[in-house]
Amino acid sequence: MRAAALVPVLLMAAQTAMAQQTHDAAGAPKQNWFDDPFFQVSSGLPACAAPEGPFYTAEERRTQTHSRLERGTSCWLAGKCTDSNAYRYDKPLAPKVRAALLAVPGVRSGSVWVMIQRRWVYLQGCVPTPALARRLERAARAVPDVETVVPDLMTGTRGKPPYPVAGR
Repeated sequence: MRAAALVPVLLMAAQTAMAQQTHDAAGAPKQNWFDDPFFQVSSGLPACAAPEGPFYTAEERRTQTHSRLERGTSCWLAGKCTDSNAYRYDKPLAPKVRAALLAVPGVRSGSVWVMIQRRWVYLQGCVPTPALARRLERAARAVPDVETVVPDLMTGTRGKPPYPVAGR
């Protein structure tokens, strides 16, 4: 590949790396240390507060490491997973969950983000009606290998979101 052809690829990689980092209120850098799937499905309510996602400071990462190891293997020890680490299901689940949610009528009228950790799907953001929230939850639950769906969706954009917000 010619050097000129690499420039767009390198720029996209740099933008992705910057997008994967954020800061906490004290300015400590946060990033997606565990590479958990986190993506936006729709953006129909622009006033909706964006969720923080799976971004942690280095200190938070250290405290999370042990519990993640424990939670990741408990699924296998309980006979609920064929893989010895439940977090290894997450990346293959992400496109399936995305497709299932995009197939829900009305999804584009809300602003919905998804975070997946150890086969748990967190739906975060804002929807115009409680009925849409229920349809999204049902669609995510129907995806094979999803263990739990946590519907942290609020109706409308007013009030305090039921999920941690980006930049706080």
